[in-house]
Order: sequence, then C-alpha cells, then structure tokens
Amino acid sequence: MKTIARLSLATAMVFAFAAAGQAETTWRMATKMPVDSPEGKVFDKFSELTNEYTNGELTIDVFPNEQLGKEDAVLEQLQANIIQIYAEGFGYMKKWEPALAWTSAAFAFDDIDHWKRFMASDTVTGWFDHAAEQAGVRPLGDPTRVLRGPFRVMVSNKPVNSADDMKNIKLRMHENKVAIETWDTLGAEVITLPWTEVYQGISKGIVEAVNSPIALVESMRFNEVAPYIARHDEYWQSIGFMVNEQALGELDEATLAGLMKAYDETGDFSEDLMFKVADEGIERMKAAGTTYTVIDTAPLVEKMRVYYDDMAAKGELPEGFVEAIESSRAPN
Repeated sequence: MKTIARLSLATAMVFAFAAAGQAETTWRMATKMPVDSPEGKVFDKFSELTNEYTNGELTIDVFPNEQLGKEDAVLEQLQANIIQIYAEGFGYMKKWEPALAWTSAAFAFDDIDHWKRFMASDTVTGWFDHAAEQAGVRPLGDPTRVLRGPFRVMVSNKPVNSADDMKNIKLRMHENKVAIETWDTLGAEVITLPWTEVYQGISKGIVEAVNSPIALVESMRFNEVAPYIARHDEYWQSIGFMVNEQALGELDEATLAGLMKAYDETGDFSEDLMFKVADEGIERMKAAGTTYTVIDTAPLVEKMRVYYDDMAAKGELPEGFVEAIESSRAPN
C-alpha cells in the first residue's frame, strides 16, 4: 500500500509539473532605456498588466539598458525567437523593409491624428506585412499606441516664435542626408555636430539651436545655454513593440486576448505619463527662466510637401508614400 501511495504521489507531482510547464510562458523583452526612465516605467507597466490580464499564463521579463545587446544583435535574436519583444522605434525595421524608415518623416503631417491615420493606411500596413514576410517580426497591435517623446521642440539661444524665425538659424544636425536636406529646405543654416557636443557648441556660438524630444531638454541641460523652447512637432514617434510572430502564434486565445488588453492599457498609461513628465519639465524650466512657445507648423508642412513631391518625382521615396500622406489628411 505504501508503494502504491508513493507511486500515486509521484505521478501526481509529474502531472502537476507538466501542467505548470504547459500553462506558463515567459517572454524576453529587450529595451535600451533605464528602469527609472519614463519609458522604463511604461515597460514595467506592460509587464505588470500582462501578468494580471493573462492570470500569470504569460510573463514578460524586461531587460533594460541594452542588457541583451545592441540593435543589430537584438534584431537577430528577435528574428530567431530568442527575444520575443523589442521595444524601440519602428525605423529599425528598415533592416527588413527600407520604407519603414519613413514612418517619422519630418513635417509631413498636419498633426498627430494625421500621422496616426497614415500609420494605419494600407501602404504602411503593407510595409509591415513585408517585414513580417522577411523576418517573422511585426508590430504588436496598433503601431501608434505607445507614444514616444511625446513631442519635439527646437531649443535655441534666441527667440523662435514662427517658421520665419527658423530661417538662417545655425542649427545643429546629426549626419543624416535627409535630415540635413530637410532643414536646408526650411531655410536653416545646418551644422553637423555630435549630440554630446551640443551644450558646448551652443555656449561657444558654434550653433544657435538644436532639435530634441522635449523629454531630453532638461536632462541634457540645453535650457541653460539656450533659454528658448519652441514646440514644432518636427515628427511623431511611437515606441514600437516589435514582436516575434512565431511566439505570438503559440499563445492560446485567452492569453493572446490578455496580452492585447495589456498593450492597449499600456498605451493609455504611456500617453498620460509622457505628457505629465513633459508638462512638469516645462514648468520647471519656465520657472528657471526659459521661454516656451508653440508655433504654427502649417508653413513648414507646406514647404515640405513640395520637397516630398520633388523627391517622389525623382524616385527617391517609397512607392505610395506621398499618396498615403495625402489620402490620410482630414477632409477640409
């Protein structure tokens, strides 16, 4: 009887462990951001909500600070299903579909809603589908759901209150042909300079201004040498939750539903948090003497329409790009 009892107990334990192994899945999520950064808090919230809404069936282990490698290494691991989610800009997917580099084109969109409609267009969806065919990687849900930035500004050592004030301003730019041509088109005097040399560059008069996400202005101390901040919404960005399709397809229906609910609520959380952090930072900088302005970007968008049309005519833009922008505009 004792032998039978021991066998029954052992059998029960085997089945229990097997059930536990089948029930629980762990995903690895790679990010560049520190845990205590606003984006780090967003990723932790996503992990927490996923665990809650899947009843522990799916666990997301977040690896911040590039612990799992730099971009190229992480993208390879994502494609191989070693990493299941990479949270970064969708521009990195140009590795598999070059057109995705244009999802954050400068001054191509009237406002954030225009950009969101563009991102949902058949053209952009087709780009994502092509990347998935090439690599088995695609966005987790709505690609605009988790906001980054949350918006871009020009920080300068002289007032910028309109598009006209940007003409001939000595603007720092990174080594990027399209970015340089963009600001040449808009009338700035473009000077290439490393990001880490911007503070010194402004203080010594080498440049007069720099474009930046609002979230980085205070931490980079740019406002100390350039006390004018103009919100210009140069382009819109989201944090792309790039997911391995095989891993996604292996989830049962209930777990998948919980994951998508977690992603959707993470989007709400990110928007609230990012704007809260931006608003609080702006108020601190204003209290320290910074002047903050929101400019009318319509003249910039109109100038860039001509630029993009010209590039399209030369065959230098992805097929359907300009058409997708135009068809995504809200009716007058």
